[in-house]
Amino acid sequence: MKKIFGAKKDKGPPPSIQDATERINKRGETVDEKIKKLDEELARYKEQIRKTRPGPSQEAIKARAIRLLKHKRMYEEQRNMLFNQTYNLDQVSFAADGLKDAQQTMNAMKAANKELKGMMKTVKIEDIDNMQDEMTDLMDVSNEIQETLGRSYNIPDDVDEEELMGELDALESDMEFESAAVPSYLQPETDFDADLNLPAAPTRPAAVPAGGQEDELGLPSVPRASIRS
Repeated sequence: MKKIFGAKKDKGPPPSIQDATERINKRGETVDEKIKKLDEELARYKEQIRKTRPGPSQEAIKARAIRLLKHKRMYEEQRNMLFNQTYNLDQVSFAADGLKDAQQTMNAMKAANKELKGMMKTVKIEDIDNMQDEMTDLMDVSNEIQETLGRSYNIPDDVDEEELMGELDALESDMEFESAAVPSYLQPETDFDADLNLPAAPTRPAAVPAGGQEDELGLPSVPRASIRS
């Protein structure tokens, strides 16, 4: 049967959007080359029409130019159609890329969600609350231990504060009495002249010059004025 009707050919994978886009772009480049050649020929015909006098020759050149213009418009329509197809393929490609990105995002979120669920199984709120309570109890016990170790062994706990203040006042009175009972010769020396702001004592008079006389107090006598004749 296969020899009579022939075997079915295996269909290959369908062309991708990128393959279709590249094929259409190549066709568009071919059409652009044809339009460019027609423009060059039309430019030559236009120059010939300008140089040719009106008549049958000029009309023949115009007919050729019109025929080329028709071909050019046909190619331009084909190029516009190919551009539209390329635009549509670009839109489809953009949508496909967006869906791929969304799919990858969803896969990443699913993996993260699964990982979080596994972590939540190992961490429980009740365990955290119990740990906090245990830490609070341990801190209280630690504070009690520190207070116990810092307790003084010489000071009784049942001391009256008013009694202590009375002893402090009595101690201050004893210190004032002891300070007043110290004899003057044991107290530190003070400069009485400086305290009283008294003037300094006079210095000894200068020595009497040779040949001078002194009075009964040891002071130099004032010479008497010479008597003039």
